[in-house]
Amino acid sequence: MKQILKLFKPILIGIIATIILLFVQARLELKLPDYTANIVNTGIQQSGVEKAVYKEISASSMNRLLLFTDKDDEILSNYKLLDKTKSNIKKYPLLKEEDIYVLKNNVNKNRVEKLLDDPIFIKNMIDNADKSPEVEAYLHLEEGVNVEALYYLFESMEEEELGLMLSGISENLSKIPSGIKTQSNIASIITEYKHIGIDTDQRQLNYLYTSGFKMLIISFVVMIISILVCFLSGKISARFAHDLRSKLVNKIMTFSNKEYEEFSTASLITRTTNDVQQIQMFLLICLRIVIFAPIFGLGALSKVWGSSLAWIIGLAVLIIFALIIFLFAISLPKFKVIQKVIDKVNLISREILTGLPVIRAFANEKHEEERFDKANKDLTRINLFVNRIMVFMMPFMSFIMQLVAIAIVWFGAKNVDTGSLQVGDIMALITYSMQIIISFLMISMVSIILPRAIVSFKRVSEVFNKKSTILDPKEEKKIPKKDEITVKFNDVSFMYHDAKENVIEDITFEAKPGTTTAIIGSTGCGKSSLINLIPRFFDVTKGSITLNDVDIRDIKLSTLRDLIGYVPQKGYLFSGDIKSNIKLSRKKIADQDMIDAAKIAQAEEFINKKEHKYEEAISEGGNNVSGGQKQRLAIARALALKPRILIFDDSFSALDYKTDSKLRKSIKKNTKNITTFIVAQRISTVLDADQIIVLDSGKIVGIGTHNELMKKCSVYKEIALSQLSKEELS
Repeated sequence: MKQILKLFKPILIGIIATIILLFVQARLELKLPDYTANIVNTGIQQSGVEKAVYKEISASSMNRLLLFTDKDDEILSNYKLLDKTKSNIKKYPLLKEEDIYVLKNNVNKNRVEKLLDDPIFIKNMIDNADKSPEVEAYLHLEEGVNVEALYYLFESMEEEELGLMLSGISENLSKIPSGIKTQSNIASIITEYKHIGIDTDQRQLNYLYTSGFKMLIISFVVMIISILVCFLSGKISARFAHDLRSKLVNKIMTFSNKEYEEFSTASLITRTTNDVQQIQMFLLICLRIVIFAPIFGLGALSKVWGSSLAWIIGLAVLIIFALIIFLFAISLPKFKVIQKVIDKVNLISREILTGLPVIRAFANEKHEEERFDKANKDLTRINLFVNRIMVFMMPFMSFIMQLVAIAIVWFGAKNVDTGSLQVGDIMALITYSMQIIISFLMISMVSIILPRAIVSFKRVSEVFNKKSTILDPKEEKKIPKKDEITVKFNDVSFMYHDAKENVIEDITFEAKPGTTTAIIGSTGCGKSSLINLIPRFFDVTKGSITLNDVDIRDIKLSTLRDLIGYVPQKGYLFSGDIKSNIKLSRKKIADQDMIDAAKIAQAEEFINKKEHKYEEAISEGGNNVSGGQKQRLAIARALALKPRILIFDDSFSALDYKTDSKLRKSIKKNTKNITTFIVAQRISTVLDADQIIVLDSGKIVGIGTHNELMKKCSVYKEIALSQLSKEELS
């Protein structure tokens, strides 16, 4: 877990930058519904008048307005009086010789609106008294009353008498919804503007153009941010996946054969590819959606929270949230199964492709096709189940969105009728509700990907958390006289991790520099297990192996393996060319050393026959060369390292007797100070060895030269006589 979390350090700045950009994007996008509402409410319905506050008002209208308030000085402190200059007359042509009050720039418009709320409404009623029977009835006026006479009446009233009348009117005004009062006051302000000669149509157009331009700028900025977020999230997730794969492969490279067997090769391939890809995809979506959706959704929710229709959106959110939890609970177990099934598909695919010649030789294609088809159908079935969940979720979300829109329009229409809401507010509410639901829709889509990512994360973590049994020592010991290595096995026993008994037991012998130690025995007697202990592919269960009296467990792995030239049973080659395969151990191996190694390995003859010599292409696994050529190139690879210990694990089995003989003579001639081990099945391969170790059921039953063993070891004699005649052996 810690190793995975460390991978976030190089990309932390990018993640923080992405989150900041997402906050900015969400904030800007949440402004757009407000602009839409303002265009409808202010720009269309209110002719561009934002607040019920006079920006300009004639002196006569101001005097009449002040009749209906006792806060004359407080109101007038927010305005400045313009004189009758030519410029002012030109600006307000209908005023002629009248003065005009203009709102000061730095005043609190909300406070002024509150001061003017009732006076404007009363003035508007008086101005329309002769046109509306309802107003006449409300003011208890006689039919056909003259407006000018009314104002004359109010002006001639005693202050106390006027105050009593206004307090009664104000008491009745408190019962009128604020929305209706505001709309009425704005209509009165528009009438006043027309009275003084302001082009209200142009002012309305200016407001619409300005609002539209602001929306266009915001949309453009949002687009740029979205592109940046996509770029950053893609780069961050790709960098993370690259580092994770590298760390994962490096960790796998430290595994001993024991850990490989526990995971299986197919599973490790799936974890390195498919599981890392799932984590990369989740990180990508996390940076684009998982972080953005809650910010966006909660921001939209905060915009509608104070609304009288917020309960509709709240109910929809609860239903969607319950649905997401339900789907998450169903899908998580399935994703655990999916990754295991992918492992199985990879395993079967690998077995079929690797063993295709054997399958064809035994005419077993039908069985393998059925085996793959079963695993493939299992994977398809589970994937279809998950896809059906997504198919069900999308229409359900769409249905909820439509229901919410209908409910907002239905209940919002009543609020518009009472004046507590405007048409633009309903439009904004619908937009915000869609944004909230879309945010949850994004999260629900992530809920399908998240379980699989969690499973993949756990599977990758298992690899990182797995401790290798083959580790470097805490304090390394130096090997004295590294040019000549003496290898000693001191009462060595070894058991595989899942076995109940030892594979080899109580092995003790010594291999000196310049000598060849051959190991022979029946199949399954532990020859390869014994030889694999020297490079620490496994660690001994009991006893010790020493190099110049230093325990190999006290030597750094890289130091130990640099001393060893290892040729496995199967001479595996890597895609590239002959040169890259021979120089695999060290890239700085000189070309002459490479050629010398090829000569010793008897590989130069067939290499020179190739069109491109050492640059001849080698396909994956060395499938374009014969088995004998593979083995000779593998031997050349080990020799090019110039090791102090040479291990041949049945590495001559694919060679004909003539090439085998020439190769052994060449190796003996050119490796005088090297400690050599040969594991072999053929007696002819070990005849010239300085000492031959005979294994039977994991124990040494004989040790000596060929002639000595023929006299005193019945097991060796039996093996020898089964392969060669007495004349050949003599």
